[in-house]
Amino acid sequence: MTLDPRTFFSTLEQRVNFTDEDKALLKSHADWGKLIAPDMSDAFYAYLERDEEMANMLHQSEERMQRLHKTFTDWFMEMFTGMDEWGVEYANRRWKIGLVHVRIGIGPQHVVPAMATVVQKVGQRLKNDNQPEELKDALGRICMIDLAFIEQAYVEVSSSAVLQETGWTEGLFKRLVATGANTIN
Repeated sequence: MTLDPRTFFSTLEQRVNFTDEDKALLKSHADWGKLIAPDMSDAFYAYLERDEEMANMLHQSEERMQRLHKTFTDWFMEMFTGMDEWGVEYANRRWKIGLVHVRIGIGPQHVVPAMATVVQKVGQRLKNDNQPEELKDALGRICMIDLAFIEQAYVEVSSSAVLQETGWTEGLFKRLVATGANTIN
């Protein structure tokens, strides 16, 4: 179960209808994105710090929060610039971000609401700054692509670990998962 990040990005791009128009719109508002990125980072981490488990994780070292704010700001800006026109480099970086979330133990129960917070805060800022509604839609689509990368990392890492540990085939594993899902009400 090996994921090709660029192929996965292309699939998601089609699923959420992330268009060339979206990309052009994001790029044309990159300066605005850069301007609001620190505020979005502050809002994101303020949200996460309300949860005791996340607060403990975020403050494991004094430098961690400073580093995380920079990482968030970079991530946020990359959504506007696409790094390489939303190509291989962008897809690989999103995949690595997903793997980091898995590695340090930030579960989906934290990631999904945190991304919703980003989308909500950006929407408020768009309105306050009189930015076009289409920009909100474009940002929403790229945020959902980025979220899907993080979520898929959990699936891939978990599946790979089970297959490696048990020696099961991928087909057997998928059948067991489907059977198990049928038993949960």
